[in-house]
Amino acid sequence: MKKKAIEKIPYFGLEKISRKKQAKYIGVTGIKIVGREKHLFLEVYRNQKESKDTPLVRIVLTKKDFGTYRPESGEWTRQYVRSGNNNNGRLIWNSVGDSSYWKKMEKENILQSPEDPERIKKFCGTTVWREEGWWEYIDRRQSDIATEVRRKAERRKYQRRQEALKDRIAHTKELPEKKILDGADNVYFHNEHYLYYKKHGCWAKIACSKCGGVTDARWKSGISYESQFQTWTEEPREGRYGTCPMCGARGLYKCQGKVKGEHSRTIHLFLGQKYKESGMVMRYVQVEKTWILGLICGEKGAEMYNACEKLSGVEIARAYFEPGKKMQIDYQKHNPYSGEDFWDDCNLCGMNNITINAAPIMPETYEEMEGTMFQYSALKEYVKCVGEVNPIDYLERYSQTPQIEVLVKMGLIGVVENLVKCYYGIVENGHASRPDVFLGIRKERVKQLIRKKGDVETLKVMQMEKRFGENWTDDQIEQLKETGLSSVQVDRATKYMTLQKLLNRIEKYAGCQYGTECSRAEARIRHVAATYVDYLEMREDLGYDLNNTVYQYPRNLDEEHNKMVMEINKEKAEARLREVARQYPDIRKSYRSLRKKYFYEDENYLIRPARSAEEIVMEGRILHHCVGGNGYLNRHNTGQTYILMVRMKDEPEIPYITVEIDAKYPRIHPVVRRV
Repeated sequence: MKKKAIEKIPYFGLEKISRKKQAKYIGVTGIKIVGREKHLFLEVYRNQKESKDTPLVRIVLTKKDFGTYRPESGEWTRQYVRSGNNNNGRLIWNSVGDSSYWKKMEKENILQSPEDPERIKKFCGTTVWREEGWWEYIDRRQSDIATEVRRKAERRKYQRRQEALKDRIAHTKELPEKKILDGADNVYFHNEHYLYYKKHGCWAKIACSKCGGVTDARWKSGISYESQFQTWTEEPREGRYGTCPMCGARGLYKCQGKVKGEHSRTIHLFLGQKYKESGMVMRYVQVEKTWILGLICGEKGAEMYNACEKLSGVEIARAYFEPGKKMQIDYQKHNPYSGEDFWDDCNLCGMNNITINAAPIMPETYEEMEGTMFQYSALKEYVKCVGEVNPIDYLERYSQTPQIEVLVKMGLIGVVENLVKCYYGIVENGHASRPDVFLGIRKERVKQLIRKKGDVETLKVMQMEKRFGENWTDDQIEQLKETGLSSVQVDRATKYMTLQKLLNRIEKYAGCQYGTECSRAEARIRHVAATYVDYLEMREDLGYDLNNTVYQYPRNLDEEHNKMVMEINKEKAEARLREVARQYPDIRKSYRSLRKKYFYEDENYLIRPARSAEEIVMEGRILHHCVGGNGYLNRHNTGQTYILMVRMKDEPEIPYITVEIDAKYPRIHPVVRRV
């Protein structure tokens, strides 16, 4: 759409003002050729003499595009003729106060001539439910154009994705299936075989999954001459290892009665391969080993006739890494209708989502890393320290944070584990190359952190030390870590005492020494530390002078802490009473007039309205209900409802029942009564 050329076209203008009183806006249409293409113009004017020359809005449509021009601001937009949904949306030229009801819309928005609706219908070529709403033709046409544009964009995007997927598949090496299966069987399944058995007297029938043979063997020594020439084996027992009498393979005994045909085990492996020039593809493979016991129906029930083993594998996912590009994971899926497997660049959803978990990495991976972007990733060293990992997560973090290599080689494994899990809150300066600057600790603390293998809790204390500009001892670092105190808590506590005094006081109150490596002692120290700092904070908030050692070092910490809690709660309660008294003053002012209307008493009971907002709040606290909330208070204050107090006549000041009564329609709503 040539917007500059369209702007130069003069406005149609109104020929005359409509005499219909309800008509607020008049639309004028026309067909213009712009750039050898037909354009439908719709100009909407106010039904006023002073507005007949310049429209509020000019809407232009072609067969494949549309645009909205506002002469007042000189701006082009892709705004539809109607904002909101199709049922109750407002026409874009309407004022905010104009009705959106369709009958009124038809009367307020009209066209200048009978040719205008026919021109709109013919150009748009759409059908609508209600022809009187002429703007619906334009709305439908705009929607169809936008939908087609979106579909074309999605198709182009899908084609680009498919081309990229085909390119990745074409440049991916062939999977060495036999090597993977043999390696999995030798290393991860440990060439495990099973000897299935069934005893009958001194004999046992044994089926070997390695050779598949079934034989009878004597497990109990005999006294006859012939017994020395018979096949002999150790007594088969469930869960013990034995030797196959036929092939001599070692296997695990398994009772025939506990096996239902077959059983299997599944493991996952990672295999990394070089991809293109310096990229890497990490392949996630599922390997399954199945042991099958063949059974037939014999004279005495099920009998073993053979046994075998099957080893199978399937590649589930591939993670592609290229320099300067975002990591891409492709997944292998199955089409149940065609029975074919195919690769896709997006995962499944819901319960069928394909997950990639930590698994062993085949040794060939590290050889393939030579000459790639991950040649110095230190993945091998990290695996030796941690065990099974998800190399996809590790390599993705490494490509974002290359400092991981140095951290691994320094032995800061705890830090690396957190970075692999995307816990980047422990990083102080992500652009720094030096570990101390990267982590935000003092340079001399690096060796101590290495001794702790990068323990994150120790790291946080060291970061706290540098943030405070302090120089603590190694013991203070370890003891402060054991307390579990945050930097905010330590900062408030050390305003009135040194760190060492704080640590000593915590140790004394806990009755446990630091560094005992006892879980109960550590839990006790953490609890006492939190209680003590909380006590100091409450003392400070209540305005006590904490320079006074009497307040700093209470004799009974738990007792003084409870006193502070009660005092804090009292302060909050009093603050709440002052707040409601200020916020709802009309409750107190209207008491006398309401008393004349709602006061009642007999021999046993007394009913009166609430005297003040404070009384209502206290009523709710004593009876444990929500009448003291802002909703009840606001309704009473504004005269919508009124809170009445029901009392026993001999106990007029003791809460018994609370009642809410509607001011307009006298209906009683009991809130709660005293138990």
